[in-house]
Amino acid sequence: MRIAFAGLATSHPYTDARTIRALTGCDLVAWEPEDDRLATFTAEHPEARRAADLSSLLATEPDGVVISTRPTEVADTLAAVLAAGIPCFVNKPAATTAAQLARLADVVAVAPERVMTTSVLRFAPAVLDLGRRLDRAGVLAVRATVRHDVGRWLTGGTPWQDDPEVGGGAVVTMGLHGVELLVALFGPDVRLTGVAASVRRYAGLRSEDTAVITLEWSDGLLGTVEMLGVAATETYRVTAYGKEDDQEIVLPGDGDMLGGLGYRATIDRFLEMVGGAPSPVPWRQTHAVLSLLADASARARSDRRA
Repeated sequence: MRIAFAGLATSHPYTDARTIRALTGCDLVAWEPEDDRLATFTAEHPEARRAADLSSLLATEPDGVVISTRPTEVADTLAAVLAAGIPCFVNKPAATTAAQLARLADVVAVAPERVMTTSVLRFAPAVLDLGRRLDRAGVLAVRATVRHDVGRWLTGGTPWQDDPEVGGGAVVTMGLHGVELLVALFGPDVRLTGVAASVRRYAGLRSEDTAVITLEWSDGLLGTVEMLGVAATETYRVTAYGKEDDQEIVLPGDGDMLGGLGYRATIDRFLEMVGGAPSPVPWRQTHAVLSLLADASARARSDRRA
């Protein structure tokens, strides 16, 4: 088996490659236009083949592709992969604006069963367990809190993610985890009701370091996503409020990342797709997540300009 990595723009593909090699020992091939990122990848995986461009990557006839380009490049990259008939996992976020999402939706329509893009938290064991235990009718409201520091954007660490038109800023890049969790647990029939975003600590950001996103499902369930981009530790929390009892899970970023945060389970699902299974994440859910975030980011920028 051969797995190809189209782009290495974030830290996720490096983790994915380690996980895939540990699980399968398969051949790896990678393409990345930034030489230093590609050198880091091949230093860790000296057996991996380097591809000069996307066409050369696909010419190696991989069994599956992991796309980790900047969101502005995802749709075109995915179109080439799907044209070759190859199942694909797109690292988040696959789109950050309404225009990017419209283009992506057209591409995915060719073969939605061959595309998976998601926050890994969707497959975290604690999240899956909560989903099995929840009695939706008894849930009054739900909250997701994302703590993940974004200060690295000011010191040269993937600063393009701070650009709302390219990486989506913190509302999209970090808020995605919270929105994904709530859509995974409560479904995609949900709309954005409000957003507030600000810079509380990291002066100089193009986007924000703190945000609140509010949601409403068609049955009246209300949800809140808190994005805290100033954080000493990385944690993800979901609380479902009931009349008498609340149900809560906390996923610590410094714990069992591969198992506890869902990285390994996500790769397991991708490898099942490589083996012929359809995507485990319905495109309707993915579209709902990305649409909510694109809308939230646009509203946050509009409010800031006003």
